[in-house]
Amino acid sequence: MQCTAVLGGDRGGVKLAKVSESKKFTGTPGQLRRQRIEQSGAIVISLLMSVWMLVNLVKAPEQFVQVAISGLRNGLIYALIALGYTLVYGIIELINFAHGDLFMLSAVFSSFFITYWIGADQSNPKGWLAFASCLVAVMIFGAVVNVLIERLAYRRLRNAPRLAPLITAVGMSFLLNFIGLKWNGSTPRQWPTVIPSGDIYIGEIRISLITLWLFLIGLPLLLALNYLVTNTKQGKAMRATSQDKDASTLMGINVNKTIAFTFALGGAMAGAAGLLYQQSIGTTSYNLGFQLGLIAFTSAVLGGIGNLWGAVVGGLLIGLIQGLNDGLPYAFGQAWSQSVVFAILIIILVFRPAGLLGKSVTEKV
Repeated sequence: MQCTAVLGGDRGGVKLAKVSESKKFTGTPGQLRRQRIEQSGAIVISLLMSVWMLVNLVKAPEQFVQVAISGLRNGLIYALIALGYTLVYGIIELINFAHGDLFMLSAVFSSFFITYWIGADQSNPKGWLAFASCLVAVMIFGAVVNVLIERLAYRRLRNAPRLAPLITAVGMSFLLNFIGLKWNGSTPRQWPTVIPSGDIYIGEIRISLITLWLFLIGLPLLLALNYLVTNTKQGKAMRATSQDKDASTLMGINVNKTIAFTFALGGAMAGAAGLLYQQSIGTTSYNLGFQLGLIAFTSAVLGGIGNLWGAVVGGLLIGLIQGLNDGLPYAFGQAWSQSVVFAILIIILVFRPAGLLGKSVTEKV
């Protein structure tokens, strides 16, 4: 979340643009060499990925589209979780390791809410109403839990050395994981799904109705979050707080409430992701937060942590890479899925340390 201000009206804006254009290619020889290496590396990686996908597309076009759709479906869930990481980091520069376990608790909450508390176990009008009610309830659940974590664990450590809140985040992760263990049990649990299931066919390509529902629900949530952050008064307060908390306070912004609101947004996204995962997979596990939380955090880093659309792009990209690697004829296979994802992450970060959409920030001394 970055906000750029141009002072001095249009004329000043033009002057700044001219200055930046004139300095576009300036820098020390080391910086210029680094830029050339980054550009060359990005081109090589893009070419290799393009060749790999093109060969598989020619070999099995229907299979390519099929696994790509499945990968994007998983990537949408990764993106919803990754938004919580990037929102919190963007405003207080904290990696909230408890966020993945909040997603896990949201999935367990959704299972109990629909199956036990509402009593819906089939795809019928009652089940659809239970799903809609659960979407609201689980987003509120995630928001409340995340705000409580910020208020009780992180707020007093805001000005402490960075290691203190980081260790606290790890401790909160273990605490939520223990709650999930007691609530869900030590073994995975299977749950009925209530959203419409089945398949539709476009030629030889099979598309699950669950996949369509995930996109119909997940994409509007992403767009609504982006609108809130970029076009509302509260969103402007969030961006101002992320840049300078002291200056924001002097301008009348309640920094504590703004940070709590940011945690609420991240928790709500984790809640929605938990419900969508539970309904698409039908299984919950107490260690689910570690597995998907790690992938979602990787998505945020890959896209550029602190950048909203970076988290979305990173999540969709990792989901797509996983899907293609798991299902294409010329690939490493499912056993190497996570190794492939992290290898690509390392390679990209070597050439673009700030991520795909992130911007390198030079600290002023």
